[in-house]
Amino acid sequence: MMEVEVRHHSVLLTRSEGKYSAIGNQCTHYGAPLFISGNRVRCPWHGSCFNAHTGDLEEYPGIDCLPCHKVHIQNSKVYVSINKKASAASLICAETLRQENFGGRIIMVTREDLLPYDKTRLSKVMNVESDSILMRRMEFFHQYDIEVWLRKEALSVDTDKKTVTFDDGSVQSYDQILISTGCAKGLDVPGMNLGNIKMLETPEDARQIHAACIGHNVVLVGTSFVMEVASYLLDKASSITVIGSSEMPYQNTLGPEIGKLTMLMLTEKNVKFYMNDNVTEVRGTNGKVKDIVLKSGKVIPADVLIVGITMPNSEYLKSSKIQMTSKNFVKVDKYMRTNVPDVFCGGDLAIFPLAMAKNQMVNIGHWQMAQAQRIVALNMLNKTTELNSVPFYWTVLVGKTIRYTYGEGYTEIIIKGKFEDRKFLALYIDDEVIAAAGLNFDPAVSAVAERLASGKVITKKEA
Repeated sequence: MMEVEVRHHSVLLTRSEGKYSAIGNQCTHYGAPLFISGNRVRCPWHGSCFNAHTGDLEEYPGIDCLPCHKVHIQNSKVYVSINKKASAASLICAETLRQENFGGRIIMVTREDLLPYDKTRLSKVMNVESDSILMRRMEFFHQYDIEVWLRKEALSVDTDKKTVTFDDGSVQSYDQILISTGCAKGLDVPGMNLGNIKMLETPEDARQIHAACIGHNVVLVGTSFVMEVASYLLDKASSITVIGSSEMPYQNTLGPEIGKLTMLMLTEKNVKFYMNDNVTEVRGTNGKVKDIVLKSGKVIPADVLIVGITMPNSEYLKSSKIQMTSKNFVKVDKYMRTNVPDVFCGGDLAIFPLAMAKNQMVNIGHWQMAQAQRIVALNMLNKTTELNSVPFYWTVLVGKTIRYTYGEGYTEIIIKGKFEDRKFLALYIDDEVIAAAGLNFDPAVSAVAERLASGKVITKKEA
């Protein structure tokens, strides 16, 4: 693979299986340079993948396909003709249905007042303007005849009658339905009706948190992606305290070793942590938060409380025949089908068999796993397709990005580099490499993800 300049356009010229191709040189997500692996090119930042021959999007969170340019060989020389039009993407179920030439009615419904947007930005740039993170504008939906109903919330689903009832009293029938209502933030303790309790779910929430925290004492509950909020507020809040129920942040994903490093990164910036503890009460004065009472008996002063604990947004499904777990996630198979015919589920709400973890049932609330919605669309059209993605996510703390490709059940970690240098690659081992995490070690994590996606084993000896 090499990058070449053609009429002021930088393109990637690749040769795979004896065939030359010329495609765009930057990821359509946030413009990262790409590297090739077999028949695909991959983004080292966030894990997007594209077909090296056609530029087609094969793994999210990329938004569009890469532009693909004409290539011809003459007199042993390679000539590239620039094509300025890119292909349409398959970001969500509705788009894939149209891409696959489905001509029927498509309705997207959301209780929010915005079109779909990049939620990963909310915890990183909290004073963000809504318009700047929209993934598609209304013109796109009009062009492809996709109805979008905003500010409309589902109250119940009747799978016998195949209808959905909404909060405005309307009832809509369906032939097939994708349920993707995600998770909501929540904390069930006394005092949650006080003012200045914030939950980060929308761009407006992000802007309110940004404004409310300047010069104030902030307490955050949770130790996963809410840690990014703590990092964002470092130069804004008077004090920042994080409360977590586990021993270390990110413990269930990155493991205690890297979890300890993330805590150190924020502790060095004067963030206080109370781990192995839980909130039992929120106390206030004059209708606003005053302090947070912990199970350990500690009392923490607070002007603002940010709740980063999530629970499935599935209350409206409890009267239906759709099977859920004890924690109220919706169970689906490898085709994203529920136990009810014509009812599919994807996104944060679904618990599904992860192929690379020997079909262990998992719930992965990561942006990249929105690919499941594309799988849903194909299976709705009877184009039988299994979810066979390798989860990939990233988190940004103190200006540093930790990347992680997911696995289950590791027993050992091999470290390349040093934690104390803030430059390392961690390989998670269970007889073979099943996951990787890295800081300042690009594109290593993406390369591991690509090896796992191709089904190639990385042995402990190779690690």
